[in-house]
Amino acid sequence: MSAKHPVVVCTGSSGSGTTSVTRTFQWIFRREEINAAVVEGDAFHRYDRLQMKEKMAEAEAAGNMHLSHFGPEANLFAELEELFRSYGESGGGRLRRYLHDDVEAAPFGQPPGTFTPWQDVPEGTDLLFYEGLHGAVISGDVNLARHADLLIGVVPIINLEWIQKLHRDKALRGYSTEAVTNTILRRMPDYVNYVCPQFAETHINFQRVPTVDTSNPFIARYIPTADESFVVIRFKNPKGIDFPYLLSMLHDSFMSRPNIIVVPGGKMELAMQIILTPLLLKLIDGRRRALSAAAR
Repeated sequence: MSAKHPVVVCTGSSGSGTTSVTRTFQWIFRREEINAAVVEGDAFHRYDRLQMKEKMAEAEAAGNMHLSHFGPEANLFAELEELFRSYGESGGGRLRRYLHDDVEAAPFGQPPGTFTPWQDVPEGTDLLFYEGLHGAVISGDVNLARHADLLIGVVPIINLEWIQKLHRDKALRGYSTEAVTNTILRRMPDYVNYVCPQFAETHINFQRVPTVDTSNPFIARYIPTADESFVVIRFKNPKGIDFPYLLSMLHDSFMSRPNIIVVPGGKMELAMQIILTPLLLKLIDGRRRALSAAAR
């Protein structure tokens, strides 16, 4: 954690909705003129797309049916922690990008599914923003959660998460229901051991809960809409949170516990804007004060 060089983390599993949260952060960064160094979690996978397929085939041949992008074997946890640590200390560090498709890969002259070369974090950024699977992982000697100044979790209930993944992978990647189901099953041990525990470390969790039947996600014909959902927002430390103000600003919201506010699903992005903007501005103000004090 660092006053001069804050680290902001948005963590959640594949299909959880972290992309939507990232869009909200980007709106805030643009509106408040915050210069963020953006880090995608996929950039810290250990293997590129072809290598991962080969490693999975090797693992299956050896009887390991659970090698996945959710676990430590396929990720660079130590290198990611080094980036968080280095940025917090000096505003620097090393990062790269993962090129998901032809559009992202074209400017680099590389095939999709590969990594760009490692490069230094650009100078003069106000904060580091990470979005991905493992921003709060604690595993062995690695403790990513301790470096975050603001740690956000995005975790819909599990059946909704699976519905979103099934629809996304089938529509965008052409996968069959069986293929996506096999991916979910392969990832399950790593999901339990490395993804779920992160949400005990997060400062704020946003959990979308549908109000329609999602009891069998593998036959769901559509993703529950925002209007068919509530969002449960949990604050790890509610001290200083103005709940009466939030209740007045977010129509039809209510509190279910002393540290939890529930808002209609359609108000999720508005809730994020109202909750996260002052927290980010507080970090930026602290950064300016720390830099000013250091310059004296």
